[in-house]
Amino acid sequence: MSMKGYEGKISNIADTPFGYTLSLIGGKWKMVIMYCLIERGVVRYNELQRMIGTITYKTLSTQLKELEADGIVTRTEYPQIPPKVEYSLSENGKSLIPILEAMCEWGEKNARSKGRKSS
Repeated sequence: MSMKGYEGKISNIADTPFGYTLSLIGGKWKMVIMYCLIERGVVRYNELQRMIGTITYKTLSTQLKELEADGIVTRTEYPQIPPKVEYSLSENGKSLIPILEAMCEWGEKNARSKGRKSS
């Protein structure tokens, strides 16, 4: 890992590259949202909410706004009636795909070793 320059100097994990990355994608929903956007590419709000299932309207809205503000998600609004809004990963967001893929690979490997099926 690239934490070597921080060994013995960390007073707060938030001050490290790991902490910065975690601040952008951490929490219960952000990686789930990113995963859905990776799977589908461009997704409308209601479709995203249906894909996730258990997320509330307010929580999804808040998480998308944070991801957009952090440059991870792109929001495209079309001037029409009824309003049409689509979400997708930005180029910066797409650069996080290898991290999410590594997590999927880890989950698949470890789910099998624990006798669980991976979806």
